[in-house]
Amino acid sequence: MSQIFTKILLLALHTKLFHIVLLAFFLTIGITSIYSQETPKNETVSITELGIKETKLEIDGDSLKKKKNILEDIVKRKAVDYEKMDQKKKQLTLYNQAELYYTDIELKSGIIVLDYEKSEVYAGRIKDSAGNYTQYPVFKQGSNIIEPDSIRFNFKTKKALVWNSRTKQGEMNIKAEISKRENDSVYYMKNARITTSKNIEDPEYYFLVRKVKFVPKKKVVAGLTNLVIADVPTPIGLPFAYFPMTEESTSGFILPTPGQSNRQGYFLQNGGYYFALSDYYDLAVLGDYYTNGSYGLRFESSYAKRYNFNGRVNFRFENNIQGEKGFPDYIKSKQYNIQWSHSQDTKASANSRFSASVNLGSSQYFRQSVNLANVGSGLNNNLSSSVSYQKTFQTVPQVNLSISTTHNQNTNTEIINMTLPTLQASVDRIFPFAPKDGIKKGFIKNINFQYNLRGENRISTVDSLFFKPQMFRDAKSGFQHSIPLSTNFKIFNYFSVTTSASYNEVWTFNTIDRYFSTTENKVITEDLKGFDSFRTYNFNASIGTTIYGTFNFGEDRQIQAIRHVMRPGVSYGYTPSFERYYDTYAIDATGNTYQDFTRFEGGLFGSPGISNSNNLGFSLSNTFEAKVADKESKDGAPKKVMLLNNLNFSSSYNIAADSLPWSPMRVSGGTQFFKNKMNVNFATTLDPYAIDNSGKRIETWNIDNGGSLFRMTSANMTLNYSFSSNDTKKTKASEQTEQNGGDDLFGTGVDLSNSNQSLFNKNEEDEELENKGNNWYNTKLPWDLRIAYSVTYNNSNRQNEITSNSLMMSGNLELAPRWKVGFSSGYDLKQQGVTFTQLRFERDLESWRMSFNWVPYGTNTFWGFFIGISSSVLSDIKWEKRQLPDRVFQ
Repeated sequence: MSQIFTKILLLALHTKLFHIVLLAFFLTIGITSIYSQETPKNETVSITELGIKETKLEIDGDSLKKKKNILEDIVKRKAVDYEKMDQKKKQLTLYNQAELYYTDIELKSGIIVLDYEKSEVYAGRIKDSAGNYTQYPVFKQGSNIIEPDSIRFNFKTKKALVWNSRTKQGEMNIKAEISKRENDSVYYMKNARITTSKNIEDPEYYFLVRKVKFVPKKKVVAGLTNLVIADVPTPIGLPFAYFPMTEESTSGFILPTPGQSNRQGYFLQNGGYYFALSDYYDLAVLGDYYTNGSYGLRFESSYAKRYNFNGRVNFRFENNIQGEKGFPDYIKSKQYNIQWSHSQDTKASANSRFSASVNLGSSQYFRQSVNLANVGSGLNNNLSSSVSYQKTFQTVPQVNLSISTTHNQNTNTEIINMTLPTLQASVDRIFPFAPKDGIKKGFIKNINFQYNLRGENRISTVDSLFFKPQMFRDAKSGFQHSIPLSTNFKIFNYFSVTTSASYNEVWTFNTIDRYFSTTENKVITEDLKGFDSFRTYNFNASIGTTIYGTFNFGEDRQIQAIRHVMRPGVSYGYTPSFERYYDTYAIDATGNTYQDFTRFEGGLFGSPGISNSNNLGFSLSNTFEAKVADKESKDGAPKKVMLLNNLNFSSSYNIAADSLPWSPMRVSGGTQFFKNKMNVNFATTLDPYAIDNSGKRIETWNIDNGGSLFRMTSANMTLNYSFSSNDTKKTKASEQTEQNGGDDLFGTGVDLSNSNQSLFNKNEEDEELENKGNNWYNTKLPWDLRIAYSVTYNNSNRQNEITSNSLMMSGNLELAPRWKVGFSSGYDLKQQGVTFTQLRFERDLESWRMSFNWVPYGTNTFWGFFIGISSSVLSDIKWEKRQLPDRVFQ
C-alpha cells in the first residue's frame, strides 16, 4: 500500500491535481483564519476594506491571478439621518445632508446611493415636511461644479447622466434639461438655457439651445438657437452658435458699429481683430471707415507679468476729411495720439523702479476726433508725459540716481516743451560733526551738506516741427551742480532757526553774443555752441515760532471756547551781484549808448544776477477752531468745529532796492461749512504803492495818493458744495472724488469704443439697491448734487473788472433702483451764456443696460442711444444709434 500511495503522490506532482489539492489546503486554512477572528459589534468595515477583501482566485494554467480592487481610493462619507449598507446589492445609501468624497470628486445632496460593484453613484433631492424638494445635488470635480436636480455618475467610465444641470463658466450660466457627460472634457446637453443673468432659475433673458456640445472652460457649440426675453421667444435666432468660454485669451474678430454723421456720411466704427499673442501681452487692431473718405486706425496693446510690471500702449491715427474735394470748404486733417502707461510692482525690485505715463500727439486730436466724444479730454488744454528710471545705491552715504524724459504740450498755443533726457543724482545728507550715537542737537551738530547734480537736454518747439530736424537743432544742454549747506537749532526754547548757504555751478553748451550790426543797422543776437560755465552762491536764514491763544466763554454756552493758533515767521535772503559775467553792447550806430547783457541769458538754469538781492520776508499763518456743545453726544462731550482752516499773510522788503522796496502783500485763506460739505477758498493781492496813468508803480504810498491803505490788484474766490440725500454714507466717497478730480462738473467722458461702460459710477449701495428688486421708491428719491462757483477780479491797471465769473452744477437722480438720470451744466455770468451741458439717462436691465447720452447744443453737440448685454462675453449683442458731433477741422 505504501508503494501504491508513493506512486500516486509522484504522479500528482507532475499533474494539475497537485495544484488543486494544494490550493484547497491553503484556502481552507485562510477561510478558517478569517472566520476565527471576531469582529467587534460597534465597528463598521469601510467600503475600501470591502473592496480589498472581496477577491477571487482563478486557476489559469500554472499561475494564480488576483482581481483588481473595486474602488481606487478611500471613500469618505457622512449623513445626518442614516447610512445604510446593503452587502447583497453592493450599495451604500446616505440620507439627509449626505456628503461623499472620492478621488477628486465631491458630492453633496439630499440622498446619495453608491453602487460599489458597478462603480456608480446616484444623487438626488429629497422632500421636506411641506412636500417641497430641497437639498439639490452639488457635484464638483476639480474646478467644474454642476448643480442638477439629480445625477448618475460612473467612476470608471467617467460618464454621467444629469437632469436639470446648472453650471457656471466664467460669466456664463447654463441650465439644461438633460445632460450627458461623455468624459472629463465633453458634455452633451438638450434644451439648454445659456445666459449671463445672475438668476439662473428665472433669468430676464436666455438663449434657448436645442442641442449643445459643451467643453468646460473652452467653448459651447450649439445647434438651433433662439433669444428669449422675459420668457417670450423672439424671432432673433441662429441655425448654429459658438460661445467661447476659455479662460485663456482667444484671437477673433471685433464687430464694427454702424452709424451716420452729417459731415462724414455713413460709417463703420471700432471694427477689427483681436490678437491673443501670449499670456503676457495682446494686441487689438481697430479701424473706422466713413463714406466721404475719412478713416481711422487704432492699435491697443496690454501687457503684464505678475509681481514684475504691467502696462498699456495705445496708438491712434485719423485722416479726417470735410467737404468735397475741389470746393472751398474742403479740409483734410491728420491727427494722431500716443498713450503709454507702465507701472512696476513694488515686489520686483527694492532699489530700482521704472515708470511711464505718456500722452502726446496732435494738439487738436481730442477736439477733432470723430470717434471719441470724450468731453474731459476735449476740454483739457494740456498734454503731459513722463518716463523715468530711478536707482538707489545702498552705500554710505546713500546715492540716488534717476534718468527721465518729460513732455508738456499746450493744445491752445501748440507749444511743446521736452527734456530728452534729464539726469539727476544726489548724495544723501552728511552730518560731519554729529556723533555716531545720540541726538543731533545744537548749531554745530546739525550742520549738514549734500551734493546734487542735474543735467538736461531741453527742447522747445511747436506742433508742426515735432520730431523734425529743426527741433533737435534748437535743443539746449547743460549741467547744474549744487552743494547746499544748512543747520537748524532753537533759541530760548521757543524759536526755531534755520540757516543755509548754497553753492551752484552751471555748465552750459549754449550761450549768446549780442552786438550792433552796421550792415543790417540793428542789434543781432547770435547763438553760440560750446562749453561755458558760471558760479553763484547765496545765503538764507529764517526764524519762526508758534503762538497758541484760547478764549473761554464758559461750559454753559453754545460756543464754549475759541482757539487761535498763529505761526509768525521772518526770513532773510542774500545774493550778491555777479557783474563779472556781464558785458555791454552798442544799441545804435553812434556807439555811444551801451546796454548790459550776459552771455548766459536764456540758459537752462537761469543766469547770474547783476544786482544785489537783500530781502527780508514776513509771513503769518492763522487757524481758528471752536469748541461747541454737541447735543447729539451721549456723554455730553463738546465737539471741535474748524472756523478757518488757514488765513495767511506774506510780504517782503528788499533792503538793497533804491525804490519800491516793499512787495505786494498776498492774503489767502480757506474754510469749510455745513459739516465740511462746502469748501470756500479765497486769495487777494494788496499793493501799498500807487500807480501812474500808464499803470506803472511809483514811489508814492497809495494812501498818500488819495486811495486806501492798500490797493487791491487782484482777487479770486472758489466755492464747492457737494451734498446728497444720504450725506452720512457718501461724504467719504465725495471727498475721494474731489481729491482725484473725478467729478462730472464738466461732463462725463464717453468713449464710443466701449458703450457697455455705465454712464454712472456704481458703488456698493447701487448693487444693494439692485438686489432689492425693481420697485419704485415710496418716500424719497436718492440724489446727489455738486455746485462749483468761481470768480476772478483784476485791478492791476485800474481795470476794476471781473475777468471770469461762472457757476457749474452736476447731479444725479435715481427714479428707481435701476433708473438713473444725470446732468452737467453751468452758466457763465461774465459772457452771459450757458456753458457745456450734458444729459444722461440710464436703465439697468439686470443683465442688459440701456442708456441715452445727450449734449443738446454747442460745438460738441452729440446724442447716443445704446441697449445691449452688459457682460463683456456677449458685448456684441447690442443695438446702438448715435449722432456724432460736427467737428471743424484745422
